[in-house]
Amino acid sequence: MIMGIIDKYKRARSEAFLKETYSGAYAFVGLGQHSLSNLYPVINYLQLPLKYICVTSESKAELIGKKFRGVTGTTDLDTVLADPDVKGVFVAASPKAHFSIAQKVLQSGKALFVEKPPVQNGTELESLIALNKGLAVAGLQKRYAPAVRILKDKLAKEKLISYDLHYCTGAYPEGNSLLDLYIHPLDLVCHLFGKAEITACEKTGKDSFLLMLRHKDICGTLELSTEYSWTDASEILKVNAGTGLYELDRMERLSLALKPAVIAGIPLEKTGLGNNGTKVLFEQNSFSPVLTQNQVYTQGFYDEVRNFALRVEGQKADGLSDLASLRDTYQLLDSLA
Repeated sequence: MIMGIIDKYKRARSEAFLKETYSGAYAFVGLGQHSLSNLYPVINYLQLPLKYICVTSESKAELIGKKFRGVTGTTDLDTVLADPDVKGVFVAASPKAHFSIAQKVLQSGKALFVEKPPVQNGTELESLIALNKGLAVAGLQKRYAPAVRILKDKLAKEKLISYDLHYCTGAYPEGNSLLDLYIHPLDLVCHLFGKAEITACEKTGKDSFLLMLRHKDICGTLELSTEYSWTDASEILKVNAGTGLYELDRMERLSLALKPAVIAGIPLEKTGLGNNGTKVLFEQNSFSPVLTQNQVYTQGFYDEVRNFALRVEGQKADGLSDLASLRDTYQLLDSLA
């Protein structure tokens, strides 16, 4: 009987995956390392009908057809956008080119997924929002990470006190650290706590900041720095709330250190009483090699791509990274630029 229930569950799970199909054709603009590592694997897993990959190099375009079966490599974006079969376009090219490419995609009437940073400033963001017909999203995958979803739900029911976030990497000479790197932690706190005002800012290096932000219900401090190491890079958010201290470590682990009870102003922990401890709310399990324990999933890439595809197909999807939801993030970025 037990084996019958297990077999029925496995069959239902497989059938659910097979029933989720995508009829529209898709195009991808860009062939960088980020795309190859995080976005293309999800597109392949979901079996999205990828028709074009658009690149700037003729030699690359010729090789695409050999590497990607059934996909046409091209350097002509206009041809891609003129194809009525193409319903959705992924854009993950050079960050400085994102705005102009995204404009073309939206003007063509196609759905748009644009990798971060989608634009260089708030003015460009407003231009895209004006063109958007409801089918444009930005690639801010941390919003879709399971640990962030859990944390956001928990914090909605909490008394918020304060937070601190440390986003520390090594040197970043190949790009704009503010737009390419710090967009993630700044967007994360805006996503979790809402619109923020910078109440204090200190530069601690060429591309590094110590910030204090004030949101509606909470204040927090952030260290955004490239003065550390890529080998030991870290992103740790701690939120002090009524129940206890939430700690989010690189989207891989979310825990809650419970606070001991206080009666009549007396902390019971000082009397040897009280019940405290730490609850693990989410943790990536590298022992089990399944989709939901894969880093592409736990970092949010899987759900952001899948939700974009569901939107394109006219199905119910989470609108966690609509362009309009980036206004608060870009207000901070513009202030620090």
